[in-house]
Amino acid sequence: MKRIGVMTSGGDAPGMNAAIRAVVRAGLASNVEVYGIRQAYAGLLAGDFELLTSREVSGILQRGGTILQTARNDEFKTAQGQKKALRRLNERGIEGIVVIGGDGSLRGALALENLGIPVVGVPASIDNDIYGTDMSIGVDTALNTILEAIDRLRDTATSHNRCFLIEVMGRNCGYLALMGAILGGAEMVIIPEHQVPMEQVARDLEHAYTRGKTHAIAVIAEGAPYKITELEDYLKQHPVGFEIRLTILGHTQRGGGPSAFDRLLATRMGVTAVEWLIAGTHGVMVARQGREQVPVSLTDATTNMRTISEEYMQMAHMLSR
Repeated sequence: MKRIGVMTSGGDAPGMNAAIRAVVRAGLASNVEVYGIRQAYAGLLAGDFELLTSREVSGILQRGGTILQTARNDEFKTAQGQKKALRRLNERGIEGIVVIGGDGSLRGALALENLGIPVVGVPASIDNDIYGTDMSIGVDTALNTILEAIDRLRDTATSHNRCFLIEVMGRNCGYLALMGAILGGAEMVIIPEHQVPMEQVARDLEHAYTRGKTHAIAVIAEGAPYKITELEDYLKQHPVGFEIRLTILGHTQRGGGPSAFDRLLATRMGVTAVEWLIAGTHGVMVARQGREQVPVSLTDATTNMRTISEEYMQMAHMLSR
């Protein structure tokens, strides 16, 4: 294998640039040319490829986002679009691809693999919702951003005897909300996997108030069974003792330079992806299991759903008392 491509797709995640850098430099170390595919699958169809050298990836290790950018594309989901992608790759003589991204990105990677293009996926999703890997690139950085926000909001909540409702990302997976609640000392967590009626939220917050607590924090995943504004309205109509304030962290969770953990994780995964492609291992995702990097088939990674640990849910409930 003498020429490979690398792309970042889906939502950006801190550490994607570190993974790109690792792919390029691992390829160069094995005398393999690496082409960056800009704008993900949209760029693939447009033939927007650029040869990446060591200079192009110098100084990007600490940067958030992705230098290759990312974009949504519906054309690639069609059979005609996938044939067009195959043509573009053949035109450039690209023999394999490293796809860095989340669940949707890995489904696209599987489509390329089924067309005969060797592909290795690298999981990058701050939601940590990808099956088969303990951690995805960007999760640690996003979680630290959430914890910093919770710590800051607790200061003002305590000063004013308030309850803060804090919405974090996690449309289908409540990992960030759950871990943020445990590590941030929250009184309440609401995630898609474990629905909590608004009536119970009110009861638990009122109980915290009557016990003499000077503040309360409720962490809510964006995929909760009701909108955070609906919960805010309900709590204002059913007073619990605390003043209610709402904070939506939004895309602040995606930005910022990657943590040391994410830099190392992304670097290891990027190097491993190239090594596997060269060795003939493809149709897989680089997964972190324990301390090891292991291959998980793209089929398994995209057809199964990662579940939340019941142990962590019990821990969150116990520690919130």
